[in-house]
Amino acid sequence: MKSFLLLTTVFYLCTSGNAQNLQLNFFAGTSNYSGDLFFKKSRLPEYNLSKAKLALGAGVTYALTSHVSLRTTFTYGKIGADDKTSGIDPRRNLSFKSSIWDLMIGGQLYLLNPDRYRVVPYAFTGVSFFHFNPHANDRSGNKVYLQPLSTEGQGIIDGREPYKLTQVSIPYGAGLSFGVSENVRVGMELSARKTFTDYLDDVSTTYVEYEILQARRGNLAVEMAFRGDEVDDHAPYPTAGTERGIARFKDRYYFTTISFAFRLNNGGGGRGKGLSCPKFF
Repeated sequence: MKSFLLLTTVFYLCTSGNAQNLQLNFFAGTSNYSGDLFFKKSRLPEYNLSKAKLALGAGVTYALTSHVSLRTTFTYGKIGADDKTSGIDPRRNLSFKSSIWDLMIGGQLYLLNPDRYRVVPYAFTGVSFFHFNPHANDRSGNKVYLQPLSTEGQGIIDGREPYKLTQVSIPYGAGLSFGVSENVRVGMELSARKTFTDYLDDVSTTYVEYEILQARRGNLAVEMAFRGDEVDDHAPYPTAGTERGIARFKDRYYFTTISFAFRLNNGGGGRGKGLSCPKFF
């Protein structure tokens, strides 16, 4: 993370000397996820606005050519899901919520020249660092962070290491840029993040043995690992090895946003001071 922040700082310093090619972007929209608690049935990404939550962000774009730009964005969003409402497995009765902090740097390709067309489609990819921390409410309604509880035996049984809360993902997406005035462009964008973890929702593999989990992490861990007894008083704790999630498919998260872009002008090239018509989005 420190290396990535240093790289981003260098990016800002290097581009600040030519503000004519630099623009500021602000965006707002929705965030969502695909995982074991919400429609993860294949390797393909799935998206549903019914569970979407607020996302906000800002960034900079630096034009290398009329078709290629560098971009850096910081996005904050929230994700969550619940077996009771998603219908995936109501008897399992698991749920989670988490904030997502996403810092992305990459390249952006315009399919048309923004100097010649008012409406310009584009695509992008790169690398993202993101932070998450899944939590749920216990029987009493108290907020409980799930990662320290090792609900699937992470850090307790062989072969299951605790998952890290800050990780790397591969961002990709596409959008449309609209020139609406001399100073402003508006855009619509759909982006996704391919992660390398199956624990955005704290659900991945199988149940761990009741006695082992209770002895190592306590009663709260057992309570949060299996919540079927909250909807059925007679539901027994599952046998160790019983499927709790689908480990072979990794989780993903998504952003759908509307953007506002302001192209900066430092007075070079005879353009004058202040804001100018943004050529690049």
